[in-house]
Amino acid sequence: MDDIQASLRELGLEPNAKENEHDDSENFEELREKDEELEQHPNVVDGAHVADGGHVDTVENVQSGMHNVEPEPNEYENEVAAPENVEEEEEEEKEVNTKRHLNVVFIGHVDAGKSTCGGQILFLSGMVDDRTIQKYEKEAKDKSRESWYMAYIMDTNEEERIKGKTVEVGRAHFETETTRFTILDAPGHKSYVPNMISGASQADIGVLVISARKGEFETGYERGGQTREHVQLAKTLGVTKLVVVVNKMDDSTVKWSKDRFDEIESKMIPFLRSSGYNVKKDVQFLPISGLVGSNIKTRIEKSVCGWWNGPCLFEVLDTVEVPPRDPKGPLRMPIIDKFKDMGTVVMGKIESGSIREGDSLLVMPNKASVKVLGLYCDENKVRRAGPGENVRVRLSGIEEDDILGGFVLSSIYNSCFEPDFKQGMLFLISVHGTVNFGTGSPYEHLKTKPISAVSEFDAQLQILELLDNAIFTAGYKAVLHIHSIVEECEIVELLQQIDPKTKKPMKKKVLFVKNGAVVVCRIQVNNLICIETFSDFPQLGRFTLRSEGKTVAVGKVTGLRPSGTT
Repeated sequence: MDDIQASLRELGLEPNAKENEHDDSENFEELREKDEELEQHPNVVDGAHVADGGHVDTVENVQSGMHNVEPEPNEYENEVAAPENVEEEEEEEKEVNTKRHLNVVFIGHVDAGKSTCGGQILFLSGMVDDRTIQKYEKEAKDKSRESWYMAYIMDTNEEERIKGKTVEVGRAHFETETTRFTILDAPGHKSYVPNMISGASQADIGVLVISARKGEFETGYERGGQTREHVQLAKTLGVTKLVVVVNKMDDSTVKWSKDRFDEIESKMIPFLRSSGYNVKKDVQFLPISGLVGSNIKTRIEKSVCGWWNGPCLFEVLDTVEVPPRDPKGPLRMPIIDKFKDMGTVVMGKIESGSIREGDSLLVMPNKASVKVLGLYCDENKVRRAGPGENVRVRLSGIEEDDILGGFVLSSIYNSCFEPDFKQGMLFLISVHGTVNFGTGSPYEHLKTKPISAVSEFDAQLQILELLDNAIFTAGYKAVLHIHSIVEECEIVELLQQIDPKTKKPMKKKVLFVKNGAVVVCRIQVNNLICIETFSDFPQLGRFTLRSEGKTVAVGKVTGLRPSGTT
C-alpha cells in the first residue's frame, strides 16, 4: 500500500484521505466478491480487458479501457475488448520493420566520382529506367561531357550539370533484399563543405570515394585536399563505419592495377587511424568502377580483375552493423528544411524516439505546441516512423515562417500529466500496485522532457589547424556546425587543458592553446540553440568549428548552461 501511495504522490495523483475512509468489513466483502468474479472472468479487471498474465499491454489500451469501464462492476455481459486497431498497428509495425533503414553519405575530393557512383547504384537497383539513362546520355553528349551522364541522376539542377560539381546534398533511395538505403550525395568542393557537413550529420555509414586515376588521388590526399577534411569531419559527425571505394579502376592510367590499389590503401590506413577509425573493424577497402558499374551490385569478373577476391559494394553495405537505436526514447528530430503543402511540413532525420500520426509535440526552441497531421517516409505515407528514418512531417499549430533550420521537433515535457493519462496510471496502479518509470521500463519513454535550448555551453575541443599565426584563446570567433545548426560563436573562457598522454586535466591555468591541443572551454552563441550533451545524445552533442573556409576544431558538448545562469 505504501508503494501505491508513493507512486500516486510522484504523479501528483494522491487521493483525498477522506475519500478513502471506508468501513473495513465493507472493503473485505467487496474484495471477496471481486475475487469470485475474477475466477469466472480471468481476463477482465474492473471492466477493462487485460492481456494474459494480468498485465496491460500499452498505455493506449489502458486509456481505451478506462473510457469503457462499466458503471456496475457486477455486470460483465458486455466485456470490453482490446482496441480494434491493435492488430492493425502490429501489422503496420511488422511491415515497417521488415527491412532496416540506413543513411549512406558519399564523401571525397571533388571529381572523385561520388555522383556517378550514386547514379550507377540507382540504375543497378532498378530505381532509374533505361529511357531516362538514354535521355541523360544525349544531354551529356550535347554538352561534350559524355562521361557525366550517370552523375545527372544525382545532380538534378542545371548549375550542377553545367559545372560538373555537386552543390547541394543530393538525396535518393534504393533497396537491397535486407536493407532500405537513403543515399546522401555530399559536395566535394571546398566551397561547399558546410553542405557536406549537413549531409554527413544525417548519415549512419560513409562511403569515401577515391579516384585511382594518376594524379587525382594525390591531389585529394595532399594537405588542403578534401579527402583528408572529409574523413575528419565524417568521424566527428558520428560516421563510425567507412567504406573506402577506390573508383576509376578502369581508367587507362590504372587498368585495374593491384599495385595502384595497394599504394592508395597503404597511404590511407595511417591517416584513417590518426583520424580515430579502427581500420580492422570499421573500415573496408574495395575497387570499383562507378562509370561502368563494376564490383557494385555483383562481384567483378576474374577476367577483368583477377586479383580481387573480396565482396562487392552492395554486399558490404548489407552487412554493415550500426549501433541499435531506441524507438521508445525521447523524441529528437533536428529540422533540416521546411515548406508549405496543405499545412506546414518539416523534414529531418529522427535521431531518437518515434513519431506517430496524432502525436502532440513541441518545436524547440520557440516552444510551439504542434500536432502531427501526416507522416511521410521515402515518399510513402506512414502512420509511424522510428529512429534513423528520414521523414517529412505535416504539422498543425505553427506557421512555416516560425521555423528555422536547426530547430528540433521534440517530446512534450511531462505529457504523462494529461487527464487521460492520470486515469490510465490510476488503473495501472490498481492492477500492478506501482508503476516503474526507470530505465528498461515499458513506461520509461513517458517520463521525458523536451530538448534543452541554450546560448552557452561547455565543450571539449580538439584543435586541428588554426589559421596562420592564430592562437586559440578567449575571444576567438568561429562558425559552429552542430547537427543542422550553423551559428556564429565565441569562446568565452578556456577552462582546462587536457594532457594528451594521460588524458587528464592539467593543473596549470590555461590562457591560450595552439594546434593539436585538447582543451575544455565555454562557448557562447547569439541565439538560443537546441543541443544535448554528448553523453546523453551523441548525435546532438558533437560539432565542428570552422573559420574562413577551414575546419579549425572538432568537439563534443560536455555541459549545458541554461539561459540566465552565470
